[in-house]
Amino acid sequence: MSKHVAIYLRVSSRRQETKSQEPDLKHWIESHADQPVVFYRDKFTGKTMERPGWNKLESAMRTGKVSTVVVWRLDRLGRTAKGLTALFEEMRERKVNLVSLRDGLDLSTPAGRLMANVLASVAQYETEVRGERVAAGQEVARRNGKHWGGSRPGRRKASPTQTKMIQRMKDEGESITAISQAFGLSRPTIYTILKNR
Repeated sequence: MSKHVAIYLRVSSRRQETKSQEPDLKHWIESHADQPVVFYRDKFTGKTMERPGWNKLESAMRTGKVSTVVVWRLDRLGRTAKGLTALFEEMRERKVNLVSLRDGLDLSTPAGRLMANVLASVAQYETEVRGERVAAGQEVARRNGKHWGGSRPGRRKASPTQTKMIQRMKDEGESITAISQAFGLSRPTIYTILKNR
């Protein structure tokens, strides 16, 4: 059975593009790939491993069609330590190598496997810290008497800081419902803020 190199690209939202990841990946293909190459792409949050493009890649990997998975950075695979650690173990058992270009990571070496687990923990840490910062900012705003949301006239706006936080949460794959609950703004207001950005 012929195997291929799987190139995986992911961004968190539909408004983002994978173009910034492509030059490094194409350069790697030119200098390293001695097998056919198949690209897999997702525009989906990294907080879950359930993504259409990843599911196709995973299926190909489980049927023995993939020799190596190449990503631009490890956080393109996912942002939970549990999901990534389980993935590393499965890849090792299936003899599928993982190469992360920006992290200088290669799972075929003991040092690479150690580094992969450290980076998986860092990715999860960054996600949790980001969530804590958003919650802390909201709490400070509430204590200072700041109110937003609701349908009363004149209350349908967000501050520039809140607008940036809303955009960042959306770019990271948070749902409109989750964002509206976090900021106490209606879903239509969140849509309007994102549309006007």
